[in-house]
Amino acid sequence: MRGFGISLAALAASLALHAQAAVPGGVIAQPMPAPPSPPIPTPQDIAYPGVLTVAVDATDLTHGIFTIKEMVPLAGPGPVVLTYPKWLPGAHSPGGSIDKVAGLIIHADGKRVEWTRDPVEVTAFHIDPPKGAKSLEVEFQFLSAVSTREGRVVMTPEMLNAQWISLALYPAGYFTRDIHIKTSIKLPVGWKYATALETEHEDSQWVHFKTTSFNTFADSPLIAGKYYKQVDLDPGGPAPVHLDVIADSPEQLEMTPAQITAHKNLVKQAYLNFGSHHYSHYDFLFSLSDKMGGNGLEHHQSSEDGTTPGYFKDWDKGSAGRDLLAHEYTHSWDGKFRRGADLWTPTFNVPMRDSLLWVYEGQTQYWGYVLAARSGLMSKQDTLDAIALTAATYDHRVGREWKALIDTTNDPIVSSRRPQSWLSWQRSEDYYSEGQLIWLDADTLIREKSGGKHSLSDFARLFFGVDDGSFITHTYTFEDVVTALNTIQPYDWTRFLKTRLEGHGPGAPLDGLKRGGYNLVYTDVQSPYAKSVETRRGNADFMYSLGFAVNKEGALAEVQWEGPAFKVGLTADTQLIAVNGLNYSGDLLKEAVKAAKTSKEPIELLVKINNHYRTVKIDWHGGLLYPHLEKIGTGEGSLDAILAPMK
Repeated sequence: MRGFGISLAALAASLALHAQAAVPGGVIAQPMPAPPSPPIPTPQDIAYPGVLTVAVDATDLTHGIFTIKEMVPLAGPGPVVLTYPKWLPGAHSPGGSIDKVAGLIIHADGKRVEWTRDPVEVTAFHIDPPKGAKSLEVEFQFLSAVSTREGRVVMTPEMLNAQWISLALYPAGYFTRDIHIKTSIKLPVGWKYATALETEHEDSQWVHFKTTSFNTFADSPLIAGKYYKQVDLDPGGPAPVHLDVIADSPEQLEMTPAQITAHKNLVKQAYLNFGSHHYSHYDFLFSLSDKMGGNGLEHHQSSEDGTTPGYFKDWDKGSAGRDLLAHEYTHSWDGKFRRGADLWTPTFNVPMRDSLLWVYEGQTQYWGYVLAARSGLMSKQDTLDAIALTAATYDHRVGREWKALIDTTNDPIVSSRRPQSWLSWQRSEDYYSEGQLIWLDADTLIREKSGGKHSLSDFARLFFGVDDGSFITHTYTFEDVVTALNTIQPYDWTRFLKTRLEGHGPGAPLDGLKRGGYNLVYTDVQSPYAKSVETRRGNADFMYSLGFAVNKEGALAEVQWEGPAFKVGLTADTQLIAVNGLNYSGDLLKEAVKAAKTSKEPIELLVKINNHYRTVKIDWHGGLLYPHLEKIGTGEGSLDAILAPMK
């Protein structure tokens, strides 16, 4: 470099010498860690003195704002740490909505007290109350997302979903089961509500609930709406079970007797399968909306079940998604009552470990399909077609080459349920539906080895049916699962499970299909169930032919790793512009794939990737391919028996 009287090298050497001279001993000081932040008390299994109170004003429908006033009695003098729930049951991850909390102001004895957020555990707030203070008055707002880009919308002009776990802070240093809380909520005029919390009394627009533990409070969300209907699903049963429905409009609440019967059958079939119940009452908190975000979240004595407005109205258009209630209901036994020992935590801020989710979610996914079929929520044929879609999906999950199923139990923490660019290679929470295939494998094997005398339903009654009526969580380990399976049918269950959980294929664990009397096959005809899935998702499915699925905007929703589309350079979010020179449509592309089966010409696609247009040619001549289950031989197989109603 010219124009300077000293070279850069000489300048650097001079600065280094100067720095050494400035340090005693001539050694340059190195960075050191910052001092630790103030400690957060370790949770102890001791009673918290006093009762927290929380009042939630949920009437600001225009802005989607919940306004919270909370009183926290102080356990004694000195600093206090209030924590906001971070690790959420059912999400299996640190998915707490701290980003939706605003306006946090704390008072003690009428004076404002400043809080300091912990720089490491950002859901913890350090407070130094004035001497002699007996309680803290906490105020804040929970801001519902107002569009899907911000997250799930939980308040609309017609309905709301108050998830208490997002609407309160609690003192650190205690198991949450040892903290008691009394809550109330103000609802819009004329709205009806449902929750597993027990009502104490109502006062004008306010509903006041009985005092309960923070655990039960957090596990008992509320729905409310302008249009509401309740159905008794088990009159005279061992415990009340209600279907509590809110909807965007009153006509969406209309149900036929046959639809009500199917939901009543769900309760009946669950009792026959598990031989128990684990609630004093149960509420399906069911929202039908295209405005409030859909969801499926388990709780011990209720479930949050949100789906499209046409659930009852469009019943005959397909059963896609109708396993939702069966899945979440099963969780009352599998997940809430019985839970993996390393997943149970004493508070909502102690990290969870998800190693046994292949039982918690995998077996629940299995029973969700089975109970939906047994109750009539889904037909037997639709259930077979749904299982075919699952089997095909995971048989093409090439990511098993490097990532075993057991490692997918970490995915809720690793990816926080964000979309994946290469789902078939990266894998994401495959313990759900590949876990379902493992439990189908186990069920058919038990039936085969026992000569039809036993089944996985016997395991369910043994494992989940203990302590009938109790809703105190009962934890288990891998060894407990193996012991229970061996009690029903002696076998090398450790090897059976580890081979499927830790192996790398090739292909999905499909032995249960063949043992159950069916083969997985592909034809060019799409099943009615698969069509209903496409309609519900707004996708066009070419996964087993061209190697991609297309969303309703004409963009690729998923691309199969090393499939035909992958090999010509297509990725997720690629926009399809034209097919063989004509404007893209899903039907046009299907016709092009059919035509290519008897042609030597490749399928030509004009695509847009970011701001670049290009033409690609996919040399595929295998036609359309859709998965089905094909019957082996004649007569009833064990899969047929599995899907038949219990008596």
